[in-house]
Amino acid sequence: MDGTASGDDQDAADKPPRKKRYHRHTPQQIQELEALFKECPHPDEKQRLELSKRLCLETRQVKFWFQNRRTQMKTQLERHENSLLRQENDKLRGENMSLRDAMRNPICTNCGGPAIMGEISLEEQHLRIENSRLKDELDRVCALAGKFLGRPITSFGGPIPPQLPNSSLELGVGGNGFGGLGPLPDFVAGGIAGSLPVVPSARSGIPGLDRSVERSMLLELALAAMDELVKMAQTDEPLWIRSLESGREILNHDEYLRTFTPCIGMKPAGFVTEASRETGMVIINSLALVETLMDSNRWAEMFPCLIARTATTDVISSGMGGTRNGALQLMHAELQVLSPLVPVREVNFLRFCKQLAEGVWAVVDVSIDAIRETPSGPPSYLSCRRLPSGCVVQDMPSGYSKVTWVEHAEYDEAQIHELYRPLISTSLGFGAQRWVATLQRQCQCLAILMSSSVPSRDQTAITASGRKSMLKLAQRMTANFCAGVCASTVHKWNKLSAGGAGDEDVRVMTRKSVDDPGEPSGIVLSAATSVWLPVSPQRLFDFLRDEHQRSEWDILSNGGPMQEMAHIAKGQDHGNCVSLLRASAMNSNQSSMLILQETCIDASGSLVVYAPVDIPAMHVVMNGGDSAYVALLPSGFAIVPDGSAPAPGGPAAAASANGGPQRAGGSLLAVAFQILVNSLPTAKLTVESVDTVKNLISCTIQKIKVALQCEN
Repeated sequence: MDGTASGDDQDAADKPPRKKRYHRHTPQQIQELEALFKECPHPDEKQRLELSKRLCLETRQVKFWFQNRRTQMKTQLERHENSLLRQENDKLRGENMSLRDAMRNPICTNCGGPAIMGEISLEEQHLRIENSRLKDELDRVCALAGKFLGRPITSFGGPIPPQLPNSSLELGVGGNGFGGLGPLPDFVAGGIAGSLPVVPSARSGIPGLDRSVERSMLLELALAAMDELVKMAQTDEPLWIRSLESGREILNHDEYLRTFTPCIGMKPAGFVTEASRETGMVIINSLALVETLMDSNRWAEMFPCLIARTATTDVISSGMGGTRNGALQLMHAELQVLSPLVPVREVNFLRFCKQLAEGVWAVVDVSIDAIRETPSGPPSYLSCRRLPSGCVVQDMPSGYSKVTWVEHAEYDEAQIHELYRPLISTSLGFGAQRWVATLQRQCQCLAILMSSSVPSRDQTAITASGRKSMLKLAQRMTANFCAGVCASTVHKWNKLSAGGAGDEDVRVMTRKSVDDPGEPSGIVLSAATSVWLPVSPQRLFDFLRDEHQRSEWDILSNGGPMQEMAHIAKGQDHGNCVSLLRASAMNSNQSSMLILQETCIDASGSLVVYAPVDIPAMHVVMNGGDSAYVALLPSGFAIVPDGSAPAPGGPAAAASANGGPQRAGGSLLAVAFQILVNSLPTAKLTVESVDTVKNLISCTIQKIKVALQCEN
């Protein structure tokens, strides 16, 4: 063998086997990634893209790193918590055995011989009392944990506690990955570490309360709220009574007070109550909807016109067995009706998710202002409280779900303009109908966009990547429009004194746009107002979205009809779409203009949002380019019913026919413009600029009234 090896064989033997190369991050990259992970364990796409550029990594490397880091953190937490639980268990078992031995063979502490029962030391009597107290406490914790998990929990192998509460929540939860004695959640046991993945939080809790005590209070509140939501969703008369006038379900408040004990205290003085329930079929399965509701970013994307801003402020439990069953978190949200006359509702609430049965889930929200102070600064004025509200979701065939939504709130009506009070009081503004209608429209849009077939109305040849970029740009445009109408904290607005340029009360705000590639740099002025028009919401929406009639109200149309250059359907209704319009040039020296427009309509209202866009930039977007660098400032209209339309043939309709008030059946139209008044961010706003925008908005409203023949 030594002498017969060929030269090729010898060369091959000399070469070491080729090892697979692995990419290792540098210490600086790991330090940057760890720093962001501490602030945000779930970065969105924009954050990952920014981080990958800064660290010279691919976006998928950043994405995989965060996934691996979350898995590692979860494993470490579970390992540590299980270790603590075993130690505590062994300690208690040892103490129990020692006490049993002492009771079987009592020894006199003076002589060391056998003792009779009357001679047991005072110390041992105290130990017996303490042992009995601990056993009662353990039984209470097991009962609470059993209610949380949806199944009975034994106390270290002993009998099931007889005082387990009876509740409609204790429906079959199905398999959750735990058999026999399941470890107790630490926020339930008040000191016993548990198996639930608990995310530590730096937030301060209730002053003077231990963290575990606070978590127990929040859990009890969540369980009470869930119990109330399920009963509110499943019970019909006499709790819910259908109105003969509007056809909507109305909560019987007397029956409600007889059935439920207020879980967040009594209604504040001066507040009024709104309650609504709506059921609908939605093209989404229950697990996907639950994941959307428990993720604040996805929740905001699903309800863009309802939610101005939201954040998860504290995760108490992320769920059990790899599911959202038992997930419990604190959230903050700004809820909006698109009008400057309705203030944004800021709510701090607890969100709790529970699986009621196989394919049946429930997600409940309840305000926590009554038991927990705001995280920093003095407590702000409370203008709204969210009583147990949320939805029960049941899987149906063909990928659909049956969603029963309940909205129940108390609010200060004095904060709302009289024009919008009927809309809010009838639950058309923040009520269940709007949540379900928006959910149906958004899920239908997602189903169409995910399908391989292109709708017949999409006649323009836009690539799949171009459709995605164009829709992403329209989504950003609509979100910016909503932020300008309601003055949410998405942008830092400076409110100017509102005044009228005609009959309308116009609210004017200004802000500086600096270093934002999605907006022109300079001073941005927003003007918004709301008016009532004696036309139906459907007629008003059809008029405003029609490119052929646009010249009757839009100065950007150059006095002529507009041509639709591109069309992307977002639903079965033709009114749900994104389109690209081209305005006709008045003469050969004037260049034509492109206008990006998104229109939405559902049972709760409609929206028409548009913005002039740069032609070269739109060519890039339609070819699949990044839409984040397209600068735009949106304007548009939000249309809702006025809240007083009667059902056909109802008492209100009969009264109107007999000479009663004819205002029923009108529309509330919110109009908003965002305009760049100066390209220098340091420039000062002039009175002339404010007057120009006020006149523009008043002139537009006047043209709409003339075109629809509804002048006062």
